[in-house]
Amino acid sequence: MPGRGSPAPDVPFVLKWWDYAACLAAAALSIALLPLPLGAFAAALGALAVLIAIIDIDRFIIPDAAGLAMLILGLALVAMEDGDSRTAALVDAGLRALATGGALFLLRAGYRRLAGVDGLGLGDVKLAAAAGPWLMWPTLPFAIAVAAVAALITTGVRAMVLGQRVHLKQELPFGAFLAPAIWISFLIERLWLLPV
Repeated sequence: MPGRGSPAPDVPFVLKWWDYAACLAAAALSIALLPLPLGAFAAALGALAVLIAIIDIDRFIIPDAAGLAMLILGLALVAMEDGDSRTAALVDAGLRALATGGALFLLRAGYRRLAGVDGLGLGDVKLAAAAGPWLMWPTLPFAIAVAAVAALITTGVRAMVLGQRVHLKQELPFGAFLAPAIWISFLIERLWLLPV
């Protein structure tokens, strides 16, 4: 369901030139930082992350197709990298997806019970699950923490600038923070800046 102030669902979503530029910039940075073919996977992840963020900001939704593409690309990367132990690696990636998506689903249910509204959409839960194949166990909580801190800071600064109060029922496109956090965490992880 679109958030307040967002366009009606029947209004076509059109990417602007700067949206394409942001996707290309994320892809180019990924390829510049990581060797091929890993850089190509990171480029696709970066472009998807930017696309998800743009759509979530505009519509307060995360397209299932984008989340599914992220999940499938992540599983393809796992299968490509772990040729000898492919089955075990895919099972582990699946467990990471279930654990991350499950954790956000429980958070969603707890917030609903506390505030009486959905604090996270199911798109956010599915996006968190799609992070599973991309990130190792120690990096998954890092990505969620980066997204949460960025969302809190952005919400606080926005409220201060607009002279508003922050409240429990305030809408926030969390996917707009989570998707880029997944991509950035993947880059950091693969550059060996985070222990895995």
